[in-house]
Amino acid sequence: MADRRDFMKCGLVAGSALLIGGVSSAGASAAPYTNIIYTADNPGRYGKKVGSHLPSITVEGSTVTVFTKHGMSEKHFIVRHTLVLADGTVIGAKVFSGNAPEAKSSFELPAGYKGKIFATSFCNLHDLWLNEATV
Repeated sequence: MADRRDFMKCGLVAGSALLIGGVSSAGASAAPYTNIIYTADNPGRYGKKVGSHLPSITVEGSTVTVFTKHGMSEKHFIVRHTLVLADGTVIGAKVFSGNAPEAKSSFELPAGYKGKIFATSFCNLHDLWLNEATV
């Protein structure tokens, strides 16, 4: 890939397609994305990193807050959060630097939206993590 943005875009699209397509966790383990996109059920080689890398999703009204309980330093930090609807629509993204106080972002859902939402958290050392919620 030409750069990190291309990797993140491909990972986001692949992860959304994998989850939106209704692939079960049993089928996902055989998918080529297994070692590219990590989830609570599929942490791959980062089994001990779930608690500090999997983004949490909180919904209050139409506001979605994504939080990754991860320390932030120049050498190891969360680079980006992205929120995606079930149809693949990207609601927004927030980029962080290593000197950010925390990896927390908020997004507004479209009026009346009901369905699945997907949040990604990209760590500069431990790759792309994906979580989902239903609103």
